[in-house]
Amino acid sequence: MSRSFELPAPDHFTAGAVGPPGERVFYLQAREARRVVTLKCEKEHVRALGEHFAELLGKLPPAGSVVPRDPVLLEPVDAAWDVGALGVGWDEAADRIVVEARESVEPEEEAAPATARFRITRAQAAAFVARAQALVRAGRPVCPMCRQPVSPGGHACPQGNGHVVH
Repeated sequence: MSRSFELPAPDHFTAGAVGPPGERVFYLQAREARRVVTLKCEKEHVRALGEHFAELLGKLPPAGSVVPRDPVLLEPVDAAWDVGALGVGWDEAADRIVVEARESVEPEEEAAPATARFRITRAQAAAFVARAQALVRAGRPVCPMCRQPVSPGGHACPQGNGHVVH
């Protein structure tokens, strides 16, 4: 059974990727005091979380705190477990955005999935939005016909009748 985490006031919250486009491994990471929690996730998790934060921040009054500078992954990047699902909530009393990650588990496993809960500031969420957008843009280009990623050698587009798109 994997370990669960609760970070009520992390001083660092970010996403990052390791590896070349097309082979990148994505991570969510938070730190509170000296405790660093790193979770492996999918590019789509990062994209969706960034979009959700942007939408949520648009509905809230502006944050009074300074936005952290482009937070990078902290070394060593050693994931505790793989993320299967993400949830986001708003704790109005604490003025924090609550992010809950749930571990990806196989259906036949009997153990309950581990969870990680991070209560981040609006400034951290705003910095995450910018970071997520940059990570997504840094990926492989998208085929204009089928919207699938194009590898450096091109790809046989199903919409292009098998022709290679570069």
